[in-house]
Amino acid sequence: MQLTSKQRAYLRGLAHSLNPVVFVGKEGASEAVIRKTHVELNAHELIKVRISDGAEADKDTIIAALVEGTSATLAQKVGHVAVLYRRRKKEPEIELPKV
Repeated sequence: MQLTSKQRAYLRGLAHSLNPVVFVGKEGASEAVIRKTHVELNAHELIKVRISDGAEADKDTIIAALVEGTSATLAQKVGHVAVLYRRRKKEPEIELPKV
């Protein structure tokens, strides 16, 4: 899913007060981390992911693996924190601004 700059800005605003719910350790984007990210996206639609300083892979590689593994969209990346969005199929909570 491609987001417009207006939609990304809207999601960044919603994510500002969120705390990270997925933490990526030194193992990187393992299957367990991808499953956890999938579960959290189903529950919340918009989540923050924190990547540890000690991760063996670089941050961009980890984020790309999470986005690909969960079919999510990257809304923001700042330092060691990424904001991921995936619209729920049933009962979505977040209504994105129209293009």
